[in-house]
Amino acid sequence: MTTLPFEIVLGIYLGVLTGIIPALIAGSLGFLFKYFTNVSIPGLGVIALALAIAGVNGGLMALNDENIRSAENAAAILTAIIVVLMLSLYAHSQGDKLAAAAPRRLTLRSLRNRTLNTDVIEFVGGRKQVRLTVSGEVGDIEGYPSLPAELRAEISAGEWRFPADLPLGELESRFADRLQSELDLADVTVSLDANATARVAAAPPMGRTSKRVPAGKRAVSVSALIPSEMARGEEVRLVAGETTVTGTLIAAKSGGKSDSPAADPKPAVATDGGETAPGDPPKSTPTATTTGGEGRVTVVVDRASARTLLNASTPQVVVLSRGTRREFELVSLLRRSGVRFRKVTVTAGGPLDGHTIGEVSVRDTYNVLILAAKHETWAVAPRGDQPLSAGDALYVIGTTESLSAFEGVAT
Repeated sequence: MTTLPFEIVLGIYLGVLTGIIPALIAGSLGFLFKYFTNVSIPGLGVIALALAIAGVNGGLMALNDENIRSAENAAAILTAIIVVLMLSLYAHSQGDKLAAAAPRRLTLRSLRNRTLNTDVIEFVGGRKQVRLTVSGEVGDIEGYPSLPAELRAEISAGEWRFPADLPLGELESRFADRLQSELDLADVTVSLDANATARVAAAPPMGRTSKRVPAGKRAVSVSALIPSEMARGEEVRLVAGETTVTGTLIAAKSGGKSDSPAADPKPAVATDGGETAPGDPPKSTPTATTTGGEGRVTVVVDRASARTLLNASTPQVVVLSRGTRREFELVSLLRRSGVRFRKVTVTAGGPLDGHTIGEVSVRDTYNVLILAAKHETWAVAPRGDQPLSAGDALYVIGTTESLSAFEGVAT
């Protein structure tokens, strides 16, 4: 006859063996029922289901072992039943908790539209911003050369700030685009978590000249005497004897320096509100220009002209004029003197309707000047006998106050 402690240990052993499957089924059914119906399975139902499944398992085990079905092991069987019920009820409660915590509608879009934790959001000038921190070492992208150490350090130590109201997917795209545009990288991949920590992998620049050559064109470099203050985009003419080729400048090196940028005399002062301090000029972008002297230029030409330049020796570089828009110069001069432009439409029944410019005395009465008027056709610098009627369009210049007063009367 076996002792009671031995029967209890045997019961625990049998309960674990026969209770694993009922516990898994009870937990799975509890999760599914709670997730889709938001209602828990009653405990009595869990007990009945667990005993039924455990009874099948115990019966199969009893068929193989006579000691299990003997009357002397009643305490072991009772202990096994208690263990089975405890495992099943515990699994059922955990399934309910997991279903209650799981989102009801989980889609790929909702995973991508995750947002940042509120702890990493900062207020700058009344706007929400987040500072992205590059975690670990900047990795390489397979298929590209290794990234130089200088670029890795610049990416890791950079100040990368973005609006904080964007989802993580959009922040990843913007961060990758910014890195690629500012550092001229060939490719960038970014993985961002909710704590604004980014893991970055990048590929080094693959060459800048080819990016500036349009389709169907060729870039040719020649040695020549380089004029000073030339910049990319200049239209130049290369003259070699009787051969003349016109192209667009994309790179130049002269005086021992390549594309030396013009210095910014006075950078803008940054304020906490993100605005330029009063009286300080905005920060200008340095422009790469040549210093003059012997050097080399790279120009974009068509295929036939490229062959001609390759056969030429020491051509002369002539910079072509871009032309001057006199109307822009006029507008600039007027604005500097405090004069503004405005378009005014004459309304029916107003002081101008049915009269001429001279009868109304526009210049003396309202202190404005009509540059152009459209009655039936456009008239530039109209005279005093120019008739005005409802619907006529007038281009008027004057101070801001006088234009506002004239517009209030005319309309």
